[in-house]
Amino acid sequence: MKEYQPLNALKRIAPDLWIVDGPNVRFFRMPFPTRMAVIRLRNGDLFLHSPTHLTDQLAAEVAAQGSVRHLVSPNSLHYVSIAEWARAFPDAMAWASRNVRSRAANSAVTLHFDRDLGEEPAPDWVADIDQLIVHGSRAHEEVVFFHRSSKTLILTDLVENFERSHVSWWFQWVAWMGGVLDPHGGMPKDMRLTFRGGRLELRGAVQRMLAWEPQRVILAHGRWYPTNGVDELQRAFRWVLQ
Repeated sequence: MKEYQPLNALKRIAPDLWIVDGPNVRFFRMPFPTRMAVIRLRNGDLFLHSPTHLTDQLAAEVAAQGSVRHLVSPNSLHYVSIAEWARAFPDAMAWASRNVRSRAANSAVTLHFDRDLGEEPAPDWVADIDQLIVHGSRAHEEVVFFHRSSKTLILTDLVENFERSHVSWWFQWVAWMGGVLDPHGGMPKDMRLTFRGGRLELRGAVQRMLAWEPQRVILAHGRWYPTNGVDELQRAFRWVLQ
């Protein structure tokens, strides 16, 4: 899979908001691009969402923007690089999503979490970031975040959007079958099945995201949406909003 160059570098997309495109990782033997979001809070602390692979150059770039204070695992699949960031920035706090501790332990990853993410924004970032936990799935629970000043929604695995130009022909077929091929990216169909008994909870979460009126939507995997955030959300979740 073609990576989103340049890798491991801060890319400013709005005041106090950056993304970092990391190297591909393998999930069920398939390559997945990775992406981190970095938010500078009004007190100068940095909030790192789904930290990607750390390099010395990236550490220096990030540290130049503020104090690395919050290392956030938004769901139980996104945690692997938190340990290296915690070693590099020992004053940072690692925030755990539900089930991430057990998943890391089962994968033999040594990782300490300091605090748990809750239903409401932590006092550390409540002035800058809103959040909610998306319930309703038998297998997947994700915390989503909304950066108020830039009107940016940050998702992880709830929407994926793989571009044809970035994937092999056989992965195009897999992505199309899974409902995650650009420009029609959305929730992977296997994940949709896990919400079979929780559609009302998912619908309520999506409606709250829409009420935030995001201008852009950052995704962890594939092409993200720099504009038309509300329209892209409505399209991606049409199946549950109907």
